[in-house]
Amino acid sequence: DNDAPGIATYSMAGSTYGYQFLSIILIVTIGEIVIQEMAARMGVVTGKGTADLIRERFGAKVTAFAMLSLILANLGTTVAQIAGIAAAGELFGISRYIAAPVAALLVSIAVLRGSYKHIEKFLLVLSLSAIAYIITVIMIKPPWGEVLQATLVPQFKLEPAFILAVLATIGTTITPWGVFYMQASVADKGLAIKDYKYTKIDVSFGAAWG
Repeated sequence: DNDAPGIATYSMAGSTYGYQFLSIILIVTIGEIVIQEMAARMGVVTGKGTADLIRERFGAKVTAFAMLSLILANLGTTVAQIAGIAAAGELFGISRYIAAPVAALLVSIAVLRGSYKHIEKFLLVLSLSAIAYIITVIMIKPPWGEVLQATLVPQFKLEPAFILAVLATIGTTITPWGVFYMQASVADKGLAIKDYKYTKIDVSFGAAWG
């Protein structure tokens, strides 16, 4: 949830609606944990990916439609990620016309030639950057009473802009690729049902950490 589209969406929602959007974030995070846990559980129990199960249950045509939808969604996500890298590069004086192609090339090499085992560990280390958010919150000293109240007391506005922000938040948090990836990664590791209790902790903590 700390990817470029996520950061952009959460920043937009926070800057527009302030603390009142925190309850939405909490609800969506709980939903993410439920969805990701379901995907991980199916991967452990069946030893198969999401696409395999769709094909077995609904046939090749539905699977083809699902995969086409996934490709389109992933294309949009990938473009947003590269755009985020380009924007970040400009903060350091690097032209977007250099940062974007270099990032695309490095990602392509990592996907096609890299070791999943090593890349996964590298990305887990990078996820520790989220600690910066926690430190920042402590430094700015927000009114914790207001923060807690806004988080625990849901607020919803029947306004088009607010509803759109909620949908964007759901879309950037509970993603199609996340479901496919979670189940595939669990299945590819060959985890047994006896290992599932650790997988469940992993999935829940990962979503909450994000």
